[in-house]
Amino acid sequence: MTPAEFAALMLLSTAAAFTPGPNTTLSTALGANLGLRRSLRFVLAVPVGWGLLFSMCAGGVGALVVAVPPLRVAIQGLGVAYLLWLALKLARSGALMQAEPAQLSVTFWQGVLLQFLNIKAWLLALTVVAGWIAGRVDALERFALILPLMLAFGLASNLSYALAGALLRDWLDGPDGSRRRLVWFNRAMAAVLTLTALWMTSL
Repeated sequence: MTPAEFAALMLLSTAAAFTPGPNTTLSTALGANLGLRRSLRFVLAVPVGWGLLFSMCAGGVGALVVAVPPLRVAIQGLGVAYLLWLALKLARSGALMQAEPAQLSVTFWQGVLLQFLNIKAWLLALTVVAGWIAGRVDALERFALILPLMLAFGLASNLSYALAGALLRDWLDGPDGSRRRLVWFNRAMAAVLTLTALWMTSL
C-alpha cells in the first residue's frame, strides 16, 4: 500500500468513525445513563460487529447486497425500524443507574446485530473493500492491515463518546435530583437516532 493510499484510508477512517451516527449516539446515551463500565459491552460490540461485516464484504457478500436491490432494501428497512425502536426506548428513559436492561440497555449481541442493520456500516465496508482491497495482488496483506486499523478506530470512537456521556452523568442528574436534564438529554439523543434513521432511508 502506497503512502498516499494509506493517508486516504486514515482520513476516511477518521471521518467515518468520529462523525455522529447510530453507534456514537448510542454510546453517548448509554454512557450517560448507565455509566462507562456498563456501556462497554456496546462499545466493544461495535468493532466486533463491523469487523465481521467487513470480513464478509471482503469475501464477496457485499457484492451480493449491491447486486440484489430487495436485499439492500430489507437491510435498510430493518435497520431503520431497529433505530426507531431504540429511539423510543431512549426517549422513555429518565433514571440514572436504575435504567432496566429491558428499558434502555443494549446487549453485546444487539450491538453486533446493529452493524448488520446499519446501511452506513455496509457502505463504509463496501467502500473500503472496493477502494483498497478488491482486485489487488496483495489483497490478503491489505485485509490483514486494514481490519485491525478500522477496528481500532471504531473502538476509539465509541469509547470516546461513551466516556463523554459518562462524564455528563452528575450534571444530568441535576442538583435537585429532578433529572429533568437527563430526560431532555435522552429525548435529544432519541431525536438524533430518529433523524439518523430517516437519513438512512435516503442512502
